[in-house]
Parts: sequence; C-alpha cells; structure tokens
Amino acid sequence: MAEPLLQVRDLSASIEEGELLHDITLNVGAGETHVLMGPNGAGKSTLGFTLMGNPAYRVTKGSILFDGEDITGLPADKRAQKGMFMSFQTPLEVPGLTLESFLRAAIRQKTGAPVKLFAFKKELGETMDLLHMDESYAERDLNVGFSGGEKKKAEILQLLMLRPKFAILDETDSGLDVDAVRTVSLGIEEYRKKRGGALLVITHSTKILEALDVDYTHVLVKGHIVFTGGASLVEEINEQGFERFTGPETQQTV
Repeated sequence: MAEPLLQVRDLSASIEEGELLHDITLNVGAGETHVLMGPNGAGKSTLGFTLMGNPAYRVTKGSILFDGEDITGLPADKRAQKGMFMSFQTPLEVPGLTLESFLRAAIRQKTGAPVKLFAFKKELGETMDLLHMDESYAERDLNVGFSGGEKKKAEILQLLMLRPKFAILDETDSGLDVDAVRTVSLGIEEYRKKRGGALLVITHSTKILEALDVDYTHVLVKGHIVFTGGASLVEEINEQGFERFTGPETQQTV
C-alpha cells in the first residue's frame, strides 16, 4: 500500500497566547480530496498555517511528513519548493510586482530552472481563459486593486500554474458571488482531476465542493479533530450544523 503523501502525527501547535491545536492526526493520499469543517474559531486556518510552516505557529508536539520526508522544522519556502501550496482567505496585495512576474519567479524558485517564456505565456493565457480572467491582469500589480473575486481567481491561477502536489485552500469561496464560486470551482476541478493534486479544502460552504469528489471530511472542534467521515458528512453538516460534534461524548470516527 502506498505511503500517504501527507502524514500528520499527533500534532500540537501554539502561538504566544497558548496552544491552539491538540494531537492532530491526518493522512492525505496522493490525489485525494479532504474537507476540513468546524465552528468559527475551531482552529481550521491554524492547521493550514501550521502545515504550511507559518512561523507564527510553533509545533509543540508531533510531526509533519510530506512525500516521506519529515518537514516539521522546514520554513514555508522550502515546503513550497517540495510541492505544498496554500491559498488564503484574504490574499495579500504586493505593489510593484506584477502577477506575471510573481508567477515566473515562483515557478523558477520551485523548479530551480529557467522559465521558457513562450511556453509560460501560452500556458498563462490558457489558464487565465479557463478562469475567465482578462489577460490584462497579468500585467497588474499582484492583487492591488483586485476585487475579492479577482483575488481568489488569482490564487487559483497560481495553483494551476505552480502545479503543487498538495494544496490547502483556506476559505477560497469566502465572500464570492455565485458566478465567481462556479469559476473558482472549475479551476479547482482542473487541478484535482487533470493535474492530479491532493487537496485539503477548509470551508463553511458546500458550493465549492459540488464539482469535486470528496474522499474524507474532518470536523475540527476546539483544536481537535473530533470526527472523520466521508463525502456525505458535508451535506449532513450543511443541513444540521455542528451541534452533534461539540458535546464531550464525541469521539473521532472513521
């Protein structure tokens, strides 16, 4: 049996104010789609940031293995080079750096090889077309003056161009209208099905999941994964909320 792409073993993490994650165990296989849901303040984004190596979050126990390598102590840029990616709830604006220049630099940093300009521009144009993005956005400063929907599309553009092995999508659908959610979902489906990437989707909504085949759904409450189920769990939570997962008797179940 193949070794999971991502192995999180008894992971606890903290910030200065105290511990936020407790004994998290999670395995994600190559090409799998996992969904992480939970009440506000449960620690969902904290888990994403910790997996990605954000220095504000300190691992106090446990380990993170990626592609068979212990990456617990690696900085975020090294994790990105190895094939990890994270999209943010609120993407940063970067004045003075165009979207195209950022992508070229990121690809060069990830691969360690020069970017072939003609092939890059061809793929960039095709991918922007898939996401219904005007190609003029490639020459604009990264996220500067972009609407919320445009910023999220730019994040998915990065996902498709960088081709990571594993992507964490943190509330990518937050604040989007129906049309923008549909477009972003198409991009995620492209990544998942045609580029073979694994996903951890952090979300409160089910709209972004409609085009995806979900393998596992995890419920996070107060920094603990309290329940793990299949795709049907998403719809159950959508209809009934988290009440049955927040009692002291809840135990992790697969």
